[in-house]
Amino acid sequence: MKELRIMNTVISGTVVKFGDNINTDIISPPQYMELPVAEAAKYAMSPVNAGFAAKADPNTIIAAGSNFGSGSSRETSPLTLKHLGIRVIIAKSFARIFYRNGINVGLVLLECPRIDDIADGDQLTVDLKNGRIENIAKAVAYECDRVPEHIMRLIEQGGLIASLKKRFGVES
Repeated sequence: MKELRIMNTVISGTVVKFGDNINTDIISPPQYMELPVAEAAKYAMSPVNAGFAAKADPNTIIAAGSNFGSGSSRETSPLTLKHLGIRVIIAKSFARIFYRNGINVGLVLLECPRIDDIADGDQLTVDLKNGRIENIAKAVAYECDRVPEHIMRLIEQGGLIASLKKRFGVES
């Protein structure tokens, strides 16, 4: 898995846009769940965007509508996205368990009520500390949730497990 750590609080990238109710079966199709994460990641988002996994990288920002990550509580969904290099997901809202699992694996998850103004292919600069998204393509900025400092520390350390290992001096 690519180790992604956010060293600063500003991330730029290109949007891949999805709609409402993108559930965990879409994010990580269940027929690939038993595969190692690296293999399962090749099928991420394939039910709605067959080429997504092949094109995703650390410069990809997922933008989605309401209820992103609904469905099961399996951690496979955020893990496959992280494996592809995804660092930031911006949505109108997240399913609660996906939100927690995403942070636990080190993803930045931001809620933005103006997500409908963001389009596939837009270039964004996301300021995590100040809760601001600048849409370069449209020369407009949107307010979003700020990432709280304690959550930012978890994300910077690679997620909850990595943070706990560091805190207690456990080698990976």
